[in-house]
Amino acid sequence: MCHNLEMKHLPGADPELVLLSHRYEELERIPLSDMTREEINQLVQELGFYRKETPNAPVPEEFQFAPARPLSTLPPHQAPTTDSKTLPERDEGEHPDL
Repeated sequence: MCHNLEMKHLPGADPELVLLSHRYEELERIPLSDMTREEINQLVQELGFYRKETPNAPVPEEFQFAPARPLSTLPPHQAPTTDSKTLPERDEGEHPDL
């Protein structure tokens, strides 16, 4: 279990990792359909998420707000090999379900 990482299952939706700012503004969407569990675990680690030993384990102070860092410092990810779908436009301030 990772600190500051929430999993939501949306039936019928392709799996993707949605990175949000501290203000819940969407920074980036990373498709996960073509990745293995090991590749997803490595991606999450590279992004700076802290992996807890147990669900109730304490999180060190330096990781309390992890992986809070500017988008420009995020590692590049591989583009999906399948046709990507264009996401619908949203009104300012509207926050979609994750």
